[in-house]
Amino acid sequence: MTRRTAARDFAARVRARDRILGYWSVIDSPVSTEWLAHVGWDYIALDLQHGLIGYSGMLAGITAIDAAEGPVGLVRVESNDPTPIGRALDAGAAGVIVPLVNSAEEAAAAVASAKYPPVGVRSYGPMRSQLRIGPVPAEANSETIVLAMIETPQGLANVAEICAVEGLDGIYVGPSDLRIAVGGAHSNDPAVDAEFEAALTTIREAAAAAGITAGIHTASGELAAKRLAEGYTLATVASDLTHLKAVSQSHLDAARG
Repeated sequence: MTRRTAARDFAARVRARDRILGYWSVIDSPVSTEWLAHVGWDYIALDLQHGLIGYSGMLAGITAIDAAEGPVGLVRVESNDPTPIGRALDAGAAGVIVPLVNSAEEAAAAVASAKYPPVGVRSYGPMRSQLRIGPVPAEANSETIVLAMIETPQGLANVAEICAVEGLDGIYVGPSDLRIAVGGAHSNDPAVDAEFEAALTTIREAAAAAGITAGIHTASGELAAKRLAEGYTLATVASDLTHLKAVSQSHLDAARG
């Protein structure tokens, strides 16, 4: 499968609300990312917002993902702004995850930043991206995925309107911020479990009603399976940094007996 075919097929699967599984990378380590890309995930998401990755790391990471000839590379950009969104897509990302989307207007702005005129405002300069999506603006527009993160009180309150934005392919739950948004004292506060679960239901039902994908970040494969069974259609598992520590700790514990 060519990289362009992979990107096109991924976009079609997202829009068909197929079940899709991905992995999260926060480490600027292209060799590690390439190994992860051989596991069998549908996508690897590079975190430019909270991760330890800069532009050169993003470019190298996407190149490493492509080298595996399996998953596509997504990028969680730093902010809802045309510059980081355009740079991620020019570097070859198949799509972007846009953080802190609070309203339909902000979701529309994210879509516009990812699409070329006359649909959007993306500046034309497909450096590496033309190797995988193609230099024709209309084709790039149709094959580029945009996911808006729902993780704030405003985003939760406006989720139905956000999901209805034309050109938005899906929404993506940031569970740590969402738990705080519903009243949690911290990102794992069990005191707001009921409110958090109710918010997850509201979000996935809004996405289903609008016919777009409902994505979520999860801490484990078991939790990803649970969320998919509940009705989410796209789930990301953990991160390379957390797994690096956890696996190392498990081996140390075993060695110590």
